[in-house]
Amino acid sequence: DKCTPEELIRICDTMNPNNTPGKITIIVRMGAEKLRKNLPGLIRAVQREGKSVIWISDPVHGNTRKTENGFKTRDFDKIRAELRAFFDVHDEMGSHPGGVHLEMTGEDVTECTGGISGVTEETLADRYNTYCDPRLNGAQALELAFLIAERLRLRTGLPPIE
Repeated sequence: DKCTPEELIRICDTMNPNNTPGKITIIVRMGAEKLRKNLPGLIRAVQREGKSVIWISDPVHGNTRKTENGFKTRDFDKIRAELRAFFDVHDEMGSHPGGVHLEMTGEDVTECTGGISGVTEETLADRYNTYCDPRLNGAQALELAFLIAERLRLRTGLPPIE
């Protein structure tokens, strides 16, 4: 939400004057609400100018907060909402969602609240092992992987996973 469509086109022109496919990756991380409001204008500008970019969602970084007891955490529901918004906007705009970046571990940590693993603010301290930023645990990451797989199946016309 810090870049206007005009700024994005100037950046694309500067960084990739020959419009070489695969050279520019746009990483989107602004929360679901701002994404639904701002991403269409960015995509529209890129489409109008014929720019070749790869759109990546980073739904984890835009959803960091500090709890009352001092833990830096991220809410799974907000991460999932931003990821859904990313796919929804690309579906609406006829553009391609090129990838997703997740900060995650396969370990059973309690650093991000919510999701199938049921981590709450009260259980954050149980296995809060990060030295830097909170990561999705294995169960939370798999839950998002299935969401992504389902969205990609729908985009390609495959039936839903049952």
